Amino acid sequence: MSHTTDFDPGPPGDASIAPDGDAWTLVFVRDLRHPPERVWRALTDPGELDQWAPFAVARDLGTPGDTTLTMIDGDTRLAQPVTVLRAEAPRVLEYTWGDDRLRWELDAGGGGTRLTLRHTLARPGTDAMVAAGWHLCIAVLQRLLDGAPVGVIRGRDALAHGFDDLRDGYAQRLSR
Repeated sequence: MSHTTDFDPGPPGDASIAPDGDAWTLVFVRDLRHPPERVWRALTDPGELDQWAPFAVARDLGTPGDTTLTMIDGDTRLAQPVTVLRAEAPRVLEYTWGDDRLRWELDAGGGGTRLTLRHTLARPGTDAMVAAGWHLCIAVLQRLLDGAPVGVIRGRDALAHGFDDLRDGYAQRLSR
């Protein structure tokens, strides 16, 4: 799969930041045109994750337990420990990712899925960067689900697909 030149991730979307104890949680919401069962597979299956996510996974994320996510940026690989805490197909997937925690919620409606990602950030001040990254990933996911894949966009490749503008836009939206 190659990146298409007409790929447009769109403008910053629905996102907010909320205090969560000593940390902050980025809440990122998107409506997808596909049923929760289809979106669930894209969130848990290693082969599908490898087509849109910023990481590769060592195993299917659809069952609780330990595994590894490997961040990929060009030739650089960084393996990080992960524990899948909840896997309630096709509604809730929650796992740790290093010191962060991600909770994906899938709600059926209107013939599709409302996807809510709650990403609790261990490092303060990274919310706009993380929102821009997930924005690009979810835009790639949508194209994959629609049968018009553009290929995964990871690491420095994101700079060629509007990452800086998205980060700046989310920084304005999320300013506390």
